[in-house]
Amino acid sequence: MARDDWDPRKLPDLSGKRYLVTGSNAGLGYFSSLQLASAGAHVIMTGRSPQRLATARASVLRALPEGVGSVETLLLDTSNLGSVRAAAATARGRKPLHGLLLNAGVVHPPRRRKTTYDGHELVFATNVLGHFALAGELLIALAAGRGRMVWLGSVSTSIWKYDPADIELEREYSPWRAYVQSKVATTALGLEADRRLAGGGVPVDSLVAHPGYSTSGRTRGIAGINEPSRRTRFADGLQAAVTQSKEQGAWPLVRALVDPDAVGGEFYGPSGVLRGAPVRATPAAITRDTDVAERVWTHCEQATRAPWPYLKASRTRAKG
Repeated sequence: MARDDWDPRKLPDLSGKRYLVTGSNAGLGYFSSLQLASAGAHVIMTGRSPQRLATARASVLRALPEGVGSVETLLLDTSNLGSVRAAAATARGRKPLHGLLLNAGVVHPPRRRKTTYDGHELVFATNVLGHFALAGELLIALAAGRGRMVWLGSVSTSIWKYDPADIELEREYSPWRAYVQSKVATTALGLEADRRLAGGGVPVDSLVAHPGYSTSGRTRGIAGINEPSRRTRFADGLQAAVTQSKEQGAWPLVRALVDPDAVGGEFYGPSGVLRGAPVRATPAAITRDTDVAERVWTHCEQATRAPWPYLKASRTRAKG
């Protein structure tokens, strides 16, 4: 059971640990990478843009104390399954992976339904399919590190209970439904993954975390990383009672990834639901429905053509 005295500003020593974070060039992914590296970890920062990744890496390096932590960058577009497989092949290397933060995603979906190069609905492909494929591709590396995977949920799933029956929204698309439904699917997958990994004897835990209501206008300015307009600052300031910074929003994600007392199948979020210290929480009922999870899992396996290698992962020896 995770303890109540967790201090997100004083993480355990992560020296010698290796983590991969998707969507690292800004927002939650950037601050998660910074927090992990500041605790001594080696972080693989990933994203679609070489320029933005380079800027983010330089920013993290400037913020790190001398001799503490390290970062590298890796191009990865979660909406493209070819990109996912290529990045995973590079990330695996010969070293174990101690944690995988599945953070990248479309937060502001297009007004009309769009599909990816692989033929999948854009939001579902980016937020769900790419991460499902990546987690499977990196499962053996995670098993070697006795690591964890953390999926990014959303408080929106407790308010809008969209059942992903039409998983890729071929019949009824709306931007908000696309986003919330992708988060229902993500959370259901994260919880289902832990059941399947435990059942298969794979030494990897799967957890889910959500950032509450974290906005750029409540986040400190960092050149090339977070540069909200004065209008955004003002608008977000009016919601100060129910919002927090992206840096604070990263706290539950990082806790789920590194708290030694956290266990597979748990769900983390802010203590005040929308803001606050990172604590263990309860996911929305629909995301805990095993029938929903089974349906989404089967679709992801078929869409990615990438069943997870449970047997090989269960036989993987721990590596330092």
